[in-house]
Amino acid sequence: MTTKAELNLPADVALPKHIAIIMDGNNRWAKKRFLPSLAGHKAGVKSVRSVIEGCIELGVESLSLFAFSTENWKRPALEVKGLMELFGLALDRETQKLHQNNIRLIVVGDKSRFSESLQRRIKNAEELTRHNDRLTLNIAANYGGQWDIMQAAQRFAEDCVAGKCTPDQLNTQVFDQYVHLADQPKPDLCIRTGGESRISNFLVWQMAYTEYYFVDSLWPDFQKHHLVDAVKDFTSRERRFGRTSEQLEEK
Repeated sequence: MTTKAELNLPADVALPKHIAIIMDGNNRWAKKRFLPSLAGHKAGVKSVRSVIEGCIELGVESLSLFAFSTENWKRPALEVKGLMELFGLALDRETQKLHQNNIRLIVVGDKSRFSESLQRRIKNAEELTRHNDRLTLNIAANYGGQWDIMQAAQRFAEDCVAGKCTPDQLNTQVFDQYVHLADQPKPDLCIRTGGESRISNFLVWQMAYTEYYFVDSLWPDFQKHHLVDAVKDFTSRERRFGRTSEQLEEK
């Protein structure tokens, strides 16, 4: 069990409530080993298990993983087909384990493009785990931050037309309720593996004040101790949210 004492952190230091991870590097991991790309994605599932375990030990409330973006449909058809099959297999194999460990699973994104079989498996997994509260695991699949903002704007407009609200009532707090993950804390920390330094259209609205941590390790090589390193780095930062350091000290 990873504790603040084991991390050499003060007892009153704030740990992230919500961690988001851009899982990058599966393809490169496979290529380095002269393996097909799907082998990298399969290896990445083990890293997911390790990170979930680490988040539970650290008392994280929400973990959001960027699994498949709206742009990933542009990848080779064979790879996309394999990813969809792997997603379905992971749901079949892991959902019961998640439930036994009191973990809630939510799949975030436009699920309408998935096969009926995959949509049914997603729905069943979400229904089975919906009352679990040890950790909320958000899997972003066929998700894009711009798409999320657009669908939120459309739903707000529909509510205006229906007379439920008026355009002049729109502010950031109202709009927050229309984007995904509205009932969860905003991501405190976003980790991206694979050596790239961008967020690739992930949770664009939700991560306005998120701390970013970029690491060279490819996703299949990312383990719990890497997560701990990222959290320790997070605790060393001063999060001002527009205030000055002096104001924070006074507070």
